[in-house]
Amino acid sequence: MWAALLAGLLMMLGLQATSASGQPAQAPAAAAADQVLTWTAGDDITQYTSAPETAVAGPATIVFENSEATGNTTSMPHTLTFVTSDPAYNQDVQLNILANPGDAQGGKHTAEVTLTPGTYKYHCTIPGHGEMQGELVVTEGGGGEDTTAPETSAEVGGTQNADGAYVGSATVTLAATDEGGSGVERIEYTLGGDDAWQPYTTPVVVDQVGEHTVRYRAFDKAGNAAEEKSVDFTVVAPDTDDTDPPETSATVSGEQDPDGAYIDMATVTVTASDTGSGVNTIEYAVGDGAWTAYTAPVMVHEVGEHTVRYRATDKAGNVAEEKSVDFTVVAAPPQDTTPPVTGATVDGTKNSAGAYVGSAKVTVSATDEGGSGVAGVEYSLDAGPYLAYTDPVVVDRVGRHTVAYRASDQAGNTSEPVTVSFSVVAGGVPAPPCPEFDERQTVIVGTVDTGVPNRITNNRCRINEMIEDEKEWTSQALFLKHVREVGNALRTEGVIDKREFQAINQAAKQSGIGTPGQTDGYRAILDGTQESFAKWEHVGGGSFGLNADGSITSGTSKDGLGMLWFPERKYGNFSLKLQWRDDAAGTANTNGGVFVRFPQVHDHPEESRPEWVAIKYGHEIQAFDSPSGDLYKSGSVYGFDRVGLAGAGVTEKGTWNDYEIRVEDQHYSIFRNGVLINEFDNFGGQTFYPERSDDPGTDGRRFASGYVGLQVHSTSDVVSYRDVRIKEL
Repeated sequence: MWAALLAGLLMMLGLQATSASGQPAQAPAAAAADQVLTWTAGDDITQYTSAPETAVAGPATIVFENSEATGNTTSMPHTLTFVTSDPAYNQDVQLNILANPGDAQGGKHTAEVTLTPGTYKYHCTIPGHGEMQGELVVTEGGGGEDTTAPETSAEVGGTQNADGAYVGSATVTLAATDEGGSGVERIEYTLGGDDAWQPYTTPVVVDQVGEHTVRYRAFDKAGNAAEEKSVDFTVVAPDTDDTDPPETSATVSGEQDPDGAYIDMATVTVTASDTGSGVNTIEYAVGDGAWTAYTAPVMVHEVGEHTVRYRATDKAGNVAEEKSVDFTVVAAPPQDTTPPVTGATVDGTKNSAGAYVGSAKVTVSATDEGGSGVAGVEYSLDAGPYLAYTDPVVVDRVGRHTVAYRASDQAGNTSEPVTVSFSVVAGGVPAPPCPEFDERQTVIVGTVDTGVPNRITNNRCRINEMIEDEKEWTSQALFLKHVREVGNALRTEGVIDKREFQAINQAAKQSGIGTPGQTDGYRAILDGTQESFAKWEHVGGGSFGLNADGSITSGTSKDGLGMLWFPERKYGNFSLKLQWRDDAAGTANTNGGVFVRFPQVHDHPEESRPEWVAIKYGHEIQAFDSPSGDLYKSGSVYGFDRVGLAGAGVTEKGTWNDYEIRVEDQHYSIFRNGVLINEFDNFGGQTFYPERSDDPGTDGRRFASGYVGLQVHSTSDVVSYRDVRIKEL
């Protein structure tokens, strides 16, 4: 009885009782028995199985069930969370229920809440559920409904002559009152019989000579519409000695073909001026058609030869001489909507197993049947960046390779990527002795882009690969000497000219490689500049924004799950360093993560959402500090190796965390603020995602190399990142 009295007292004070678990406490059964709102969840990780859309203000019982009875056959946990950090939605209900079929309640939970008029936003906080969200619209309870339309009136003002006509102009003032209680929402008017209704904001001034009718109406906030009314009046010109007609002119505009004909449409714009009494009306006629009042440019679509006549009348009644413009409209040629057709052949010496000995040469072709012509062909080697195809691609590195290719035409149509795969085995031609692998399009020293094409040298390595800017140099002098020696050799071979030699040496000086602080071998791939940020690509929902201090922040414009990834190159064994910060407002949970070793996201057309390529085929290193919500905390390899708060600890909001992710073969090490918080050996196994149980590879391991990316969950999961650097091991 004491518990019931306490709950009732809190409700009288406008407060809400909560249980020890943080959930709203059980209210008296009669308080919310009339309104029960039920959410259910199952195996689907993109939407609730069922959810209410509307409710009535007042007490309500919230039921959230995630059980076998509602379709959950995988023991997948789900949450039902009401958003309280977005000012666009109601923020007065604190609700965060975690349910799974194996919990003490069998996956079915209830909570008592009090709803207020407006809209609540809810979502699931388990990662990977970016689209699992919705809105609950709450309306006022019954009684006091407004069913009475507003009362309207109109008053015409101005100087009148003896006949009651308004001289020069008339001003129409409209008014409306609402006795139904909801209040006037808007007043509308239209001038003339067929004109569209316009919102009324200020008195309407009518200065055109002639008879006029202004129609008007009003609506209240309950949706009641007042009966349409009207007011009639006449405007006459003031006394004048104006005897000169207006001056008129016309122009024709639109896209023209070489013969001067207008393609699909011609637009005729008529103008008139009068220095005496002023222009009263402009009229036009197409061909021999009737004269029509000119109010906007005239668009003529019909194919053929046309004449548009025009004239104007001033307020003294003087009519300008009729003039005309002539033009021709032709149909647009058929638009090219067909992408080019591509093909590829692989040539070389094969062994008995079908592998190419020493090297394979890939020749790509493209033809365009749409008529606009092929604009360009691109290729991608082993899921690397797409490069312009100019000559056959020679692949002489031992191993399994895939070349993807596509083509675009002059009309902007791009063909779907097609791939050809093959193997190269050691043969008479050894693999090129390249110090590092770098197939970027231009020579980049450190972070300085020289603009010099990254050509293949006589030893079959690219220029970038010869410079070795990722090596740990003990002084800048040694690095500059090395760059000059490489440059001199390339000039002798005729690979670069004098200007390019100077550009590469200047970039080496600007890079700072070898100077103190630049000797750790890490390459900055997100350094806070717009140029660096532009090299990353966003896929899926959500967004990232570049801040003035060089950091980037997730969820800054649109909602949903997505990823910002670095498509310029793949990494095998590496150390990735960055800083991240929890920027969620108030007590909201921040959720983010770092994706590693996932394949080229656009080479998986079976995935309708490209960000899921990273989720299904790569690994996410979690960044999540909240004691509530997701069970995978910072340092977790999501879905494979869980770290709790005891292992990772919690950092304060607004505090930068240093993160290092080391990946060597299939061994993962995660450091936060210099402390090792997780180690993980990747040999497949059960995962959080049923889709991920089919690990690629013959030995059950995941990819040995891939791309890196940063995850965004939603506008409420706000995480900032900065200073992203990587070193190949």
